Amino acid sequence: MNRRARLLARRSLAVLTAGVGAAAAVSLAGCGSSAVTRPRLERDLPRVFSNLYVQQAAILGHRGITVASLHARAMCDKHGPKVPDRGPGGDWTCLMSWTDPNVTLPDGWGKFELNVHSNACYTATGPTKLVGFLTISDRQGRDVTNPVFEFDGCFDPNGDNSPTGVIFPAALSFGTDPLRPKANGRVTPKITCSLGDKGCSGTVTARVNGVTIGTASYNLEPGRATTLAFTLPGRPTASNLALTAVAGTGTTPTKPTTVAIAAG
Repeated sequence: MNRRARLLARRSLAVLTAGVGAAAAVSLAGCGSSAVTRPRLERDLPRVFSNLYVQQAAILGHRGITVASLHARAMCDKHGPKVPDRGPGGDWTCLMSWTDPNVTLPDGWGKFELNVHSNACYTATGPTKLVGFLTISDRQGRDVTNPVFEFDGCFDPNGDNSPTGVIFPAALSFGTDPLRPKANGRVTPKITCSLGDKGCSGTVTARVNGVTIGTASYNLEPGRATTLAFTLPGRPTASNLALTAVAGTGTTPTKPTTVAIAAG
């Protein structure tokens, strides 16, 4: 059976087992609660991922990669901060970190999307830029199935449900495209809040040639972006805008971010 056929068969099985799990929901979820919870996913996803990642490392010929050396950790969320982190659905997102000298995690974590069923099983899809595509080349140059491109897992519905304490704070970043002042001298630099815990809040101070031209507040949910408004002094000329953020929640760049201002 080829890879495509296996995937179709697995998804059909997932649909079937999801239906069976729904019928058995009384045994897995009582009084309106659900066995599907954030702590259980945060414990199980790193376990399943680590075992499969070790298999991938062996395929690629990467030595020294073990379940213990990976130190995989996950922080999971169901459909944003306004939805309780409980219950089945295809709207679970987990941020996961791991240690592999062959792979750099630019954000400190990778984003995994999960479809979680009421029978305590799930399908996870990882970021291809970090875990690779559907097939990878082994040490002999042959195309083989990538075990961590998409994978299934099941957790104990009666397992540990205490908080894991794993937190990845959201990070604020600035857009770097040149700013074009409006007729009134106003510029609107873009800010973005990454995925992570609690979102981003704080203040941004803007300076031109060392002179402060204003301070603006921001409050963003994870994964959101907006623009801030500052007014340049005098007639707009080609220059740079230095932006310094002070965080209330989330993290900010450790140094001021410089954005070019185009001549008006």
